Amino acid sequence: MNANNQRPGAASGGATYRSAAYTSLLPWQVRERRFAPVGFGRRGLNPDDVYAFLDRVTVDMAAVYAALAESRRETARIKAELRRWQTDQARARNERGQNR
Repeated sequence: MNANNQRPGAASGGATYRSAAYTSLLPWQVRERRFAPVGFGRRGLNPDDVYAFLDRVTVDMAAVYAALAESRRETARIKAELRRWQTDQARARNERGQNR
């Protein structure tokens, strides 16, 4: 089995690095992707092409999930800050009402 047939990160300990020239896949590129058939006398698709494409899809999906997780963390932080601000505002309003 060559390196293209292995799971991403299997040889490198899970780290994935992209060059600056890497462009993310777009949905239409995944839908319209076609693979060359294997050589004469065999059936199916060229496994190296399929695995290379799956590796690329995996990298892009990992980036999407990382961005989603970051977005969720940011949302939780903003919600907590909003709750804190609302509590502070309610306390200040109550203090002003009691001082009259």
